[in-house]
Amino acid sequence: MLRNTAWILLSSLLLAGWAQAAADSTDNEATLRQVLEARSAEERARDVARHPAETLAFFQVAPGMTVAEVLPGGGWYTNILANYLGGKGTLYGINYPDRIWALFPNATDESVAARIEATGKYPDLVKSFTDNGIKTKGFTFNSVPPDVVGTVDRVLLIRALHNLNRFESQSGTRSQALASIRSMLKADGLVGVVQHRAAVADSASGTDGSRGYLVEAEVILMFEEAGFELVATSEINANPLDQPGVDDIVWRLPPSLATSKDDPELREKMQAIGESDRMTLLFRKTP
Repeated sequence: MLRNTAWILLSSLLLAGWAQAAADSTDNEATLRQVLEARSAEERARDVARHPAETLAFFQVAPGMTVAEVLPGGGWYTNILANYLGGKGTLYGINYPDRIWALFPNATDESVAARIEATGKYPDLVKSFTDNGIKTKGFTFNSVPPDVVGTVDRVLLIRALHNLNRFESQSGTRSQALASIRSMLKADGLVGVVQHRAAVADSASGTDGSRGYLVEAEVILMFEEAGFELVATSEINANPLDQPGVDDIVWRLPPSLATSKDDPELREKMQAIGESDRMTLLFRKTP
């Protein structure tokens, strides 16, 4: 009799937990949908290629979490994350190490200074999108604050991995970044990656990141070697129309259209392809 009562109680608790989880998921979806719809038409236009709702759901991001966004740039995802995480959440912006900027072929003193300055301006970027009181801070991979270590639920590298890999042999940027990510994650923290994807046949032919593309199997291997394991993959951000040749750069495609500024016919072809084919990967750190 006692055993049956205990089993009934356990079953009731499990059902209640599942029901609560389902309710939380529904609430989170509704919140994210409201955040996405509140943006400008120009920002929403990118959703068809970037699938933010599906991507953040795949990465299991939820309001109230502590999330670190790598290379926030102009803030397209920052806007979404800051409003979705809400006032109980924390959003960090992680920039590349200062030393990386001078390694780019087109670097100037002015561009290097602007990139370095952007790190400290991340809280201002967040505030430009919301006044909900979310906690925020900007830092680089080689200046992770001690109080951040072991506190982060999710680290998101969205189109941000190729340059870290590109300068790995020169400056160890990828190794340092992955070590820093591992140190700042909670024990059950996850890493979400969205990255321009090269064909497997292109391996060892311009897939170091200099063209923007990386080979998916090589990305998985670099994470495994850094102390992570693959949790899941998704084709959410795949685009089979993107079939780059061995010399093609990802920036030939929208939104950059870098190779067709003065060629309307080529520009139209690139626009027809759309944004790049992208892998979407989820990792957790190994014990």
